[in-house]
Amino acid sequence: MSNNRGGAFVGGLVLGAAFGAIAGVLLAPRAGRETRQILKKSADALPELAEDLSTSVQIQADRLSETAVRNWDSTLTRLKEAVSAGLEATQREHQVLEGAEANLAPQANSTNRAPRL
Repeated sequence: MSNNRGGAFVGGLVLGAAFGAIAGVLLAPRAGRETRQILKKSADALPELAEDLSTSVQIQADRLSETAVRNWDSTLTRLKEAVSAGLEATQREHQVLEGAEANLAPQANSTNRAPRL
């Protein structure tokens, strides 16, 4: 999860830097021609900035996906182990009950007989 926060931080940092640069250029006391040149340079740099941001987001998405797959595999393994343990416990309990029934059956047969005279 910290990787996801790191990616969000980097994305926010890059986006904030871009907005800060644009605001700084627009609010700076420069002549119109100088401001337009600076804006043109900034606009020319935006595609590269967008590509960098896109790459960063893709990397973070890949990491998140890998983490989700690892967590799913771990959860699936634990679930299989729990089901297996449950089946084994059920079989043991079934054997115990069958043994108890077998022990009770001869006693029930002897008590149900009519007394001999």
